Parts: sequence; C-alpha cells; structure tokens
Amino acid sequence: MIKISSNNRECFFDDYLIDTKKTTAEFRIHRPIRRDIALIHDAPWEGDGCDYHNIIYDNGIYRMYYLGWQMISSDKKEHTTAGIRVCYAESRDGLIWTKPALGICEWEGSRDNNIILDKNTANFDNFMVFRDDNPAVCGSQRYKGVAKIGGALRIFTSPDGLRFTMGGIITEKGYFDSLNVVFWDETAGIYRGYIRGFHNIQGADWNSGIRDIRYICSADGKRWSDPEPLDFGAAEDFPLYTNCVSPYVRAPQLYIGFPTRYVERREWNNSFEGLCGKEKRLERMQLHPRYGLAVTDCVFMVSRNGINFKRYDEAFIRPGPENGMNWVYGDCYPARGLIETPSAVEGEAPELSLYCFDNHWMGVPSRLWRYTIRRDGFVSLYAGSTEKTITTKPFIFNGNEMRANLSTSARGYIYFTLRSVTGETLESVEYFGDSDDRQIIFDNGHLSKLSGKEVVMTVRMLDADLYSIYFI
Repeated sequence: MIKISSNNRECFFDDYLIDTKKTTAEFRIHRPIRRDIALIHDAPWEGDGCDYHNIIYDNGIYRMYYLGWQMISSDKKEHTTAGIRVCYAESRDGLIWTKPALGICEWEGSRDNNIILDKNTANFDNFMVFRDDNPAVCGSQRYKGVAKIGGALRIFTSPDGLRFTMGGIITEKGYFDSLNVVFWDETAGIYRGYIRGFHNIQGADWNSGIRDIRYICSADGKRWSDPEPLDFGAAEDFPLYTNCVSPYVRAPQLYIGFPTRYVERREWNNSFEGLCGKEKRLERMQLHPRYGLAVTDCVFMVSRNGINFKRYDEAFIRPGPENGMNWVYGDCYPARGLIETPSAVEGEAPELSLYCFDNHWMGVPSRLWRYTIRRDGFVSLYAGSTEKTITTKPFIFNGNEMRANLSTSARGYIYFTLRSVTGETLESVEYFGDSDDRQIIFDNGHLSKLSGKEVVMTVRMLDADLYSIYFI
C-alpha cells in the first residue's frame, strides 16, 4: 500500500502512483528556458574547458566548483589536459555570482585568484563537492570532494569547503573520466555514489565500449559496494556521459538526474557539411576523429530507490539553434545543483534555476548560462484537446488539505475525485488556471473525512498539465 505522508510531495515524474492501465493522460517531458549568463570564465586560468560545475547550498551561500583549463594548445596540435585547475564561485541568490580572490593557489606569481586546487596537488580530470551532514562526521571533514586521480576515485576532505586535503581511495573499479557524484543521503542514512563506467568494450579499445553510469553505496563512507550499472529497464542502451544525480529538493524521496547523452557519428557526411562550426570541427578531427564527429545533448531520469531509473529519451536540453559555437561534443552538460530563484515577472511563482555552459573547444571563454523551469516542472501528466483521465493506485494520505501544481488553457479544466474503498466519494469543483500551489476544494465534503483511509484518486482533464500533488 502506498502511503503519502503529510507534506510529502508526489511529483508525476514516474508512474509510481499511477494505474497505467486505467490512465489515458500522457507523461510529457518539459524543457527548461535559457535566461541569462550567470558567469563568464574569462580569467587567464579559466578558458573554454570550464566544465563540470557543481553547486552546494551552505548556510545561506551557494558554493560552485568547476574546472578551469584551455581545451586545445595554442598551436592547435594537442588536446591539453595537464594542469587543470579547480575553481570556485559563490552566490547568495543564484542570480549574481562572484569569483572571490582566495589566496590559496598561485597562478603566474600571484595568489589573487579563485583557484582552490591545481597540479601541485594532483592531475585533475574532474572534481565534485558535497557537504557531509552525516552526524557521525567531525567538523574538520564536513566538506568532501571526489575526483579521478590516476586510475582511482579518491576522496578529499575540507573543514571550510575551500582548502581540501586528498584522502584515500573510494574505488578503483571504474573509469571516472566525468563528473562523479557522491552524497550523504539523509533520508536513507547512507552514502550514494554515481560514477562513470563502460561496458561492451572490444579488446583494449575502451572507446569501442558504451559509456554508462554505475552506482556505489556505503554505510560509513569508507567501505564501498562494488559498482553496478544503473537499471533502465527495457530502455535503449546508449552512451551516457555525466549524471548529476541528487535527491530532488522539493521531494527528497525522488532521485533525479540529467545525464548527458553521447552521440558519435562514425563518418563525415553531408549534414556535417552544413552544420555550424565546420572549420573548427575539422581542426579537432586532426587530433581525434570523435572530437569532430561526436555531439551531445541531455536527458532526464528519475528513481525511487537510487538504482532503478525511469529515463525519458526525448532530449531535456538540446544543443539549440546553430550559432557557430555549439553542436559540439561538450554541449548540454548541466551543473549538478538546482536553485529556487524568483521569476523575472512580478507576481509569478518562483522557478527552479539550473546551469549549463557553452563555447566548449572554441578558444574563447566558456560561459555558464542560467536556465529556468517550473517548480516540479520536469514531467507532467498531460491532456490535449480531448479529455483524458488519470487513475491512481490505492493510497493512504494524512492531512486536511490537498494542493496541486497544475496548468490549463483558458478552455481547459481539471476535476479531482477521491473515492475510498468503502465507497465514500469527494468531488472537486472545476479547476482552471496556472498555479504551482493551488488548494483543491471538494464541494460535497471535507477532505479530512478520508484522511488515513485507503483511497483512489481519479482526474478528468482537458488541455491541461498536472505536475504534482501533496497533502497537509
């Protein structure tokens, strides 16, 4: 029996609550809107390789970590990976970001920069930070970093989120050449990790394999399980690069991710002839064919247990209109971390901001763009110009009030019905409008009479989206 606790938001990202055999409404993925540039990586130690952004919230401050480097040497003869720096920025609102002068690392004789780690510590390929709120952890190790160092995934510790010390090995079973994610899951009371792997490798040629995402976990952050591939059920087996998995901030029982999808054409064709950035694409192919033949986008996925994921294979973020700097291997790598930000339109509800960079490989500063999406707005149950229905599985709720995140057209509508197993029925009034927090009123009784009882909810809707519900 499904139990919905008070204030436990149920988002319709998957069919957990839905009786799919009795439901005619469709699941619909929604795309974020690009808004403005949050950061320009124009410092001499940054460059067009500024990627793997990850954000944590810490006592009123959003802390951002990312790599600083130039992708190709000045003579265009080498893909440069040596000397990658880890940089830091911060914000109080997710809108205005600053790069503080930290005085930690030296760059060309000066410590007036925002670098927190460099080649004097290790050769970095990636670096991800989380705040470890496990009660058993001492304050001197409150902040943890994870990074690929050599052939292993290593842990870093810090008392302040800025000065990190390299520690022991988490695992050596993987490839790790992407943003690997580790976090303390307060709800489950364990550490979870999502790392980069490969499968179906032919001989010693790792690039012949399929890039994948693997799961590890630990009770104490010291002894970790062996990596196992995420389970996408019967979904197509295609390459996934990053993952950005985290508990969803508004419903932490859900684990959401934004994996980058790697698509490599095997040979040059006429479409490449007309695709933007032809000259630079051909230059990169002199270093390796896939640097010109591969393109990337991003999809959305969700899980209830952290290992079995529902993945939507219609792109969540596309490379976008051609501008000469996009449609490259490196587009659509979202930052890990969502921030609730005010709408630019006075009176409208707050939105969720997420961030994604551009100008990869281009020899000009990378830019970090801010995108926004409706709260709970990644996936909805949708009805078009003909009426559709939603029927849930039986569930028990606790609360005296029901609220919903919904949107309709002027003609559209949504009706809610709650029916107990003993035959008691509550019918809502008609709902139309666009609100992410609309109270649902029942015109033939009070919701409290069904609280704690087994019920089924049915919804009739036309030209409308339903994103989430919760009870209080």
